Amino acid sequence: MNATRRDFLKTSMAMAAAAALANPAKLFASGTKKTGQSQKASSSEKMVLTFEPFEARMKHVFTISGSSRSTTPIVLTRISYQGHVGYGEASMPPYLGESSASVMDFLRRVDLSRFSSPFQMEEILTYVDNITTNNTAAKCAVDIALHDLCGKLMGQPWWKIWGWSNKNLPSTCVTVGLAYAPDGSIDREEVRKKTLETLDYNLIKVKLGNTGENDKTMINTIREVTNLPIVVDANQGWKEKGYALSMIEWLAARGVEMVEQPMPKLLLDEAAWLRDRSPLPIMADEACQRLSDVRKLYGAYDGINIKLMKCTGMREAREMITLAKALNMRIMMGCMTETSVAISAAAQFASQLEWADLDGNWLIANDIFTGMKVVDGYITLEDKPGIGVEPL
Repeated sequence: MNATRRDFLKTSMAMAAAAALANPAKLFASGTKKTGQSQKASSSEKMVLTFEPFEARMKHVFTISGSSRSTTPIVLTRISYQGHVGYGEASMPPYLGESSASVMDFLRRVDLSRFSSPFQMEEILTYVDNITTNNTAAKCAVDIALHDLCGKLMGQPWWKIWGWSNKNLPSTCVTVGLAYAPDGSIDREEVRKKTLETLDYNLIKVKLGNTGENDKTMINTIREVTNLPIVVDANQGWKEKGYALSMIEWLAARGVEMVEQPMPKLLLDEAAWLRDRSPLPIMADEACQRLSDVRKLYGAYDGINIKLMKCTGMREAREMITLAKALNMRIMMGCMTETSVAISAAAQFASQLEWADLDGNWLIANDIFTGMKVVDGYITLEDKPGIGVEPL
């Protein structure tokens, strides 16, 4: 991280406070050499949205069924208002269909100057959602920053604003991705190495969905290292329901607790058949994008995995949890490769979750924020306002 990048983050609070004394339009204009701009601010009484691309570097090459990557593009956002700053981000793994360019193009269209207060949250986020049909990660970047800002203005964290608890929170699982040898088989030594790095946690998540031989080698290799509970994400990799059932039965005998997205997301009838016979709960991941999907998945899956980047952010995630609970569906919250900004935003929901997969900041080597901490494998939430995040 270069000095300019570090200065942008460390001085953002001071810049926002100075806007009340300096010429804010001039101050904001100078910042647009490095950051994006969605509107010109004529006074500190108006919200100012800025944004900047960032590349998250993975600690290890991250491989799932169908793709591998060593970096993930991210766009960091900041909303300044009356001396306070809210932080957000959009993370764009390749399968999400967004890029830094598409996110920044979207953010340039967001005009927050039309609103007099960040507490017009429902109105603001409805307006943002209606700008385009898709761009969910870009919308999420605004949503998180707005929540962080409003929480700071109220001086309270969102878990407390929503009336929830920061006690007895769940463990977060930590992911062991697929690792291949040159001949296409599983690199057992690499899997052992990755597994050893997860032993401070209480729950391991394993990426499967390859050949049956490779999938079983992954589990058997991990079991040579640890007896920690495992959850599995097949990433739509098992194409036939009978095969998926046989794999789940095999996994159940080896300490696996749950399976995410065992089959392609459009095969709802097949998923319902599998759910009726599976010894393990099956959770919708790729099949679950937004609030409108939840009721469609009822009966086909035991529960849903909510990801902020897919559902446009914290506002809709809370609505998805409310509906899922009404339908007696089980709830998990996951993540992309993200900095502590998005992970800390997702952690505000921890008390409402049965499973948490919030290791996105642990997977990257160059996080530039500090926020939610994992202690002895468990999510912890401090009594810090907003989403509880600060730039390093």
